[in-house]
Amino acid sequence: MVQAVRRVVIVGGGTAGWLTAGIIAAKHRSRIPATFSVTLVESPNTPIIGVGEGTWPTLRTTLSKIGVSETELFRQCDAAFKQGAWFARWTTGEKHDGYYHPLMLPQNFSQINLVPHWLAGNDGRSFCDAVCPQGRICDDGLAPKTIATAEYDAVANYSYHLDAGKFAPFLQKHCCEKLGVRHVLADVRRVHLSDNGDIRSLDTEQAGEIEGDLFVDCTGFKALLIGETLGVPFVDCGDVLFCDTALAIQVPYATETSPIASHTISTAQSAGWIWDIGLPTRRGVGHVFSSRHISVDAAERELRDYIGPAGKDLPVRRIPIRSGHRQIYWKRNCVAVGLSAGFLEPLESSAIVLIEMSAKLIAEQMPVCREVMDVIAARFNNTTEYRWGRIIDFLKLHYVLTQRDDSAFWRDNRLPETIPERLQHLLLLWRYQSPWYHDEFDRIEEVFPAASYQYVLYGMGFRTELEPEMVAGGAKSAERAMRENAAQIEKLRTGLPRHRDLIRKIVQHGLQPV
Repeated sequence: MVQAVRRVVIVGGGTAGWLTAGIIAAKHRSRIPATFSVTLVESPNTPIIGVGEGTWPTLRTTLSKIGVSETELFRQCDAAFKQGAWFARWTTGEKHDGYYHPLMLPQNFSQINLVPHWLAGNDGRSFCDAVCPQGRICDDGLAPKTIATAEYDAVANYSYHLDAGKFAPFLQKHCCEKLGVRHVLADVRRVHLSDNGDIRSLDTEQAGEIEGDLFVDCTGFKALLIGETLGVPFVDCGDVLFCDTALAIQVPYATETSPIASHTISTAQSAGWIWDIGLPTRRGVGHVFSSRHISVDAAERELRDYIGPAGKDLPVRRIPIRSGHRQIYWKRNCVAVGLSAGFLEPLESSAIVLIEMSAKLIAEQMPVCREVMDVIAARFNNTTEYRWGRIIDFLKLHYVLTQRDDSAFWRDNRLPETIPERLQHLLLLWRYQSPWYHDEFDRIEEVFPAASYQYVLYGMGFRTELEPEMVAGGAKSAERAMRENAAQIEKLRTGLPRHRDLIRKIVQHGLQPV
């Protein structure tokens, strides 16, 4: 007898649980509740981690598809716009050392690779400023759209900074009221397995037994289902990514009208880096570091020195980081999403985008019956393993390209044995040809496209040796593209509002629905 998959049970709330619930329920809304159900079980006694405040532009599409109002996101989640990241002191460690990784593609990116022409031009402009207007927009403290731009539409590409502690309850309300998700507040006492090794049901303290056909593990670092119950090992990546601890502080603004940065600020330190994220009501500031290279006390001093007098008596929260991921992510009828699947340092805001991509894959490839689940699980594991590997490569790239020699942390990060083999091969390739379009990026949905590699490589002073004829070809098109970019910079700088001003207008008046 064919066992239909009709009951999806998500264990654990937070951003991972509720985003997964929303994506699956929205995709299968026409079947709920008649032939399909999504149940989220979360403990009333487990606090969420609630630190991750940076997102990727994919979240705009995700929230739009599940029917969330962007205006309400700003009103209820203390949200701000994010247009990329500024990396300070990563290359040389000097005071004025820095570059942008913006969210807009280089000008005419699908038609022409501007890297060779920028390298040959040597006119003093940074790569970002030569090919993209977004760095200058961020420098001016401007928003990426106007109040007349419809919800989720953009003038300049953007994502969000938001309060993770408010985002999860916001999603919960939407999922339960608009998408038919069943919410069960209960502590899981034990997990029951079937004779074939599948998860049959959860035994909960407050709600009794809860049966399901597909279980999604969103229990965070605990990994109750995928790890504790099904025994899938954790693959540690601490030999590649050294940072294993974070210290976080919430910093109030000096005044209610203080400017809000519309980008993440990542400032390198002696044995790690400090994030600085602006929300409308406060800044989230934290130090991510390697405890093998600096003591917690010394790391806290660096953090408080960065904040200055405003951070003198503010409480600090310590968060352990275990960089790595599961050996597989979908075993039998259980799939891990979020921290239960793995975690990497938050350098490029990859945590929430991985949740989105995983949930989307589950929703789109939802197995009709148990008989096909293993085939879909194998696909899911292959795709997800690729994504984790590419994120590890991209994060490591920031450390490999540094010229800093002022501490063992930076020197150790350049040791060949700490660099993944694929990244080593790409770095060799990029010495002679720059990444562009689909050259090295062979999946439909890359977490970080070729443009992201360009911004980091050439922001950090990487040099690609080019043959003169490579530059000569397309020179006129490149000049035209760079002129268009310069004109766009001036147009946007005069036409976009201040970041805080736009947020205030959104909260007061709302954006136009799409």
